[in-house]
Amino acid sequence: MSDKLIVEKRNTVAIVTLNRPEVRNAFDDVLIADLTEVFLDIEKDDTVRVMVLAGAGKAFCAGADLNWMKRMAGYGYEDNLKDANALARMLKTLDRMSKPTIARVHGPAYAGGVGLVAACDIAIGSQAADFCLTEVKLGLSPATISPYVVRAMGERLARRYFLTGEVIDAGEAYRLRLLSDVCPPEELDGTINALLGHLVVGGRQAHARIKDLVRAVGTGAVDDAMIADTAKRIAEIRVSPEGREGIASFIEKRKPAWVRDFEAVRVKPPRKKK
Repeated sequence: MSDKLIVEKRNTVAIVTLNRPEVRNAFDDVLIADLTEVFLDIEKDDTVRVMVLAGAGKAFCAGADLNWMKRMAGYGYEDNLKDANALARMLKTLDRMSKPTIARVHGPAYAGGVGLVAACDIAIGSQAADFCLTEVKLGLSPATISPYVVRAMGERLARRYFLTGEVIDAGEAYRLRLLSDVCPPEELDGTINALLGHLVVGGRQAHARIKDLVRAVGTGAVDDAMIADTAKRIAEIRVSPEGREGIASFIEKRKPAWVRDFEAVRVKPPRKKK
C-alpha cells in the first residue's frame, strides 16, 4: 500500500484517512487500488467493529486527480473501461462492507468524493463541508457513483444536481440526505464519537444482517414475498448464537458477551491531573 492512505486502529474502530492534502485528496488509480485493498482487509479483520473514512488537510475528497485525468485523456475505450471498473469495484466494496461505515466530511467533497460519502452507511458533515457533482461541466457523467448518490437523494433531486453541477452547502446536503447529520466544525469529532459509542456495542452479526436487510427491503413492493423474507430473517437471527445471547442478556439484565469483550480491550483515557 502507498503512503496515500493512513490506516489507524483505535480499539475496535478503524480510521482510514485519505492522505493527499496537496491535491485535496483527489484520487487516482493508485489510491483507488489502495482503498479497495484496505476496505477488504478491514472487512476480514475481526478486531474491527466500525470504520471511519476521513480526509487529511482542508478537503474531504476533490474527486479525480488532474494528472490522472490527463493520462485518461489519451486512453482508448478499453483502458477507460478498465479504470472505470476499478473505481466501480472500490465503491461497491465500500458499500457492501458488513461493518458500519461513517464518512467524516470536514470539508469539500466533489465528484467521486460525493460517491465515497454516499457509499458509507452514515455521513456526518461539518458546516464547512460542501458538495458538487462537477462531471457535467467537464462533459462527463457521474456514472460510477450514480447508484449510491441516487439512492441517497432520490432520482428527482439527482436529475437536478447531476445536470447543473451546482455547489451544495452542508445544510442543503443534509436536506438532500447526502449527510446524516451536520454540526459545527468543532463538534464534528464529538458527534462521530457519540455515534461510535452506540455502534461498537451492537452485535457484529446483527450489523451485517441489518445492512443486508436494508438492501433487500429498500427497493421493491411490500408484497407477500418481501413479508415472508423478513419473517424468515428475524426467525434466523433469533436462533443464531448472537441472537440467543442478546435475548438472554436482556432477560437476565446484564450486558451481552460482545459488549463485555469490547470493554475488556478498550483503553481507558488517563485521568486528568488536578
